[in-house]
Amino acid sequence: MKKVLLSSLTAALLLGNGLYAAEAKAPKQELKQTASSKSVSAKAVTDAKATANAQKAEVKVVKEAVDAVALTQEVLVALSQNKKDEAIKKLEKAIGKLEVVMSHPKAPALIPLEASVVVSEFAGTAHDAENAVITSIALLEKKRVQDARLIVQTLKDEVDLITVNMPLASYPAALKLAAKFLHEGKVNEARRVLATALNTFVEVDVVTPLGIVEAQELIAAASKVSKTDKQLALAHLDAARAALKKAEALGYTSSSDTTYKMLNEAIDKIQKEIRGKNKAEKLFEDLIAKLKEFKEKAVKTFRK
Repeated sequence: MKKVLLSSLTAALLLGNGLYAAEAKAPKQELKQTASSKSVSAKAVTDAKATANAQKAEVKVVKEAVDAVALTQEVLVALSQNKKDEAIKKLEKAIGKLEVVMSHPKAPALIPLEASVVVSEFAGTAHDAENAVITSIALLEKKRVQDARLIVQTLKDEVDLITVNMPLASYPAALKLAAKFLHEGKVNEARRVLATALNTFVEVDVVTPLGIVEAQELIAAASKVSKTDKQLALAHLDAARAALKKAEALGYTSSSDTTYKMLNEAIDKIQKEIRGKNKAEKLFEDLIAKLKEFKEKAVKTFRK
C-alpha cells in the first residue's frame, strides 16, 4: 500500500465549497522522535513481520485440496470447450483427492489452501490519521464516496496474516453434485455449481496493530536505560505514547479492561518517577504486563 499523508491543506482542497472541517485547525506540536526511538520502532515492525511469517510457515497447506481446486478450474475450462467426458474425468479425480482429505480423522472444517503476510504501515502521525478520518466523514456526507474511499483505504497500520481456506463441509459435496448433473447431461447446472463452489472459500485475516507493537518495544527499551540514560528513556516513552495515540486514532481497539487512557496515564507516572527519585522498576513491570495483555486482546481475527 502506498504511504499517503493527508495534510490539512490537502484535506481542505478535497472538501472544497467551504467545507473546511476541524482537520484544518493548526495541529498541536508533533513529537519528534530520537533516532534511537525510531530504530526501536523499526525493529518492532521487523519483528512483527518475522513473527507473522513464522506463523505463516506453520500453516499446513493441504496439497490434495489445492490440487482439487486446480482440477475444478480445469473442469470449467473443459466444459467451456464442450469437452464433457474430459470434464467428468477431472471432476472425479478432484473428488477422489478430497476423499483422501476427508478420510483423515482430524480433518479440520477449514482446509488451508494458501497463506500470505501483508504489512501496511501508516506513514503519518496520529494528527494525520485524525485529519483523514474527519475528511472522509465530510466527503461521505457530501456523497463523494470514491474520494472518501481513497482516504479510508490508507488508514491501516498493521500486519495481516491471511489464509484462504476450503470449507470441507460444502466443497466436496458441491463437486459431487456437479458430477451428478454432468452424468445427467445438465451441463449448465454443473457449471453453476462449480462456479459457486469456487466462491465459497473462507479468508481468515489475523490483524496485529503495529502501533501497539511499537509501544511495547519502546517501553521495554525505556525500562532498560531508565537508570543510565534518563533522557533516552523519556524519549522512548514519548515515542510509545505517540505510537499508542496513532493506534487509537486509526481505530484499533482491544477487549482488555485496560484502556488507552490508562496506558497513557501509566506512561505519565513513569516519566514523573524517572525525573524524580527514579524508582520506576515496579511501574515498568506493571505497564509492560498491561500492554502485553492489551496487545493480545487487540489482535483481531476476521473471516470473509
